[in-house]
Amino acid sequence: MTFTEQRFGRIEEVSLELLGGARKLAEKSEGDVSTLLIGRNVKNLARELIAYGADKVFIVEHPLLTYYQSDIYARIFADIIQKQKPNIVLVGATSIGMDLAPRVAAKLRTGLSAHVVKLEIGDGGLLRQVVPGFGGNVMAVVTCPEKRPQMATVRPGVLKKLKKDESRQGEIIELEVKVSKEELKARTLEMRVEPPPELPIEKAEIVVAGGWGICDKECFNMLKELAKLLGGAVGGTRPVLDEDLIKEDQMIGQSGKTIAPKVYIGFGISGEMHHVVGILDADTIMAVNIDPKAPIFNFVDYGVVGDAKEILPRLIKKLKEKLERK
Repeated sequence: MTFTEQRFGRIEEVSLELLGGARKLAEKSEGDVSTLLIGRNVKNLARELIAYGADKVFIVEHPLLTYYQSDIYARIFADIIQKQKPNIVLVGATSIGMDLAPRVAAKLRTGLSAHVVKLEIGDGGLLRQVVPGFGGNVMAVVTCPEKRPQMATVRPGVLKKLKKDESRQGEIIELEVKVSKEELKARTLEMRVEPPPELPIEKAEIVVAGGWGICDKECFNMLKELAKLLGGAVGGTRPVLDEDLIKEDQMIGQSGKTIAPKVYIGFGISGEMHHVVGILDADTIMAVNIDPKAPIFNFVDYGVVGDAKEILPRLIKKLKEKLERK
């Protein structure tokens, strides 16, 4: 079972990714895929969830459930899990998911793995959950052999959504729940959505990233110029964020975003595991680093040993010349 997160009547991308991942797990364990959708006037989204892999869509609608409410959502989710008894429960590692999942796990007295970057079915149908550990320097495999369900929060971009299939058939199940105003511990007066000023890195086909090796404003201005010429987005590592050269939603890695662009180019990035876990699904990985022994070169398709501060301006110049000839 997965939890479908929707905001303003739009399904979050990570929820479709969860369905794709759950579908693959179900094929190996010979199970089915169900999902829970909570909100107000959300029944119209059920067909889309089936088209992306759900066999069953449980729908809970109520005017008081228009916006996410921790206690009420957790109660409803836990109650449905207890009745349906799924073997595995997956939740997106979003701000809502990371608040909801531990509350539900506590109510069910089961384990929960957070920020999972890989899922697979092991012996006896046991869910093997791979998470970065020890500051991202190792990849640990976590299992929950005794308690059920096996629960995990999965980071956006880790799993792949399936191709939409409008012909898929599934079951839509509407559930009635009792919800009272007395349960609301917070009241939402207004919600405003601020559009991102730049192309989000998780949606870009080309991502240009910088690390400690080019951690200054001049270099990052060149990085932005290169990304613009390539039609891509700019990302970076934790040190770059700490220097206010990127925003938090541009950080890549264990404590940032997992991305899967067609092309990733890293400049001045050493390649520690806590960053690399966020780029492993890129089709092509390129890197420029002055240190020939930098760990990043163990993961690249193309690597250049050199000073990024010298290579960046030359690369920009060549690209401009090529674009001008067109």
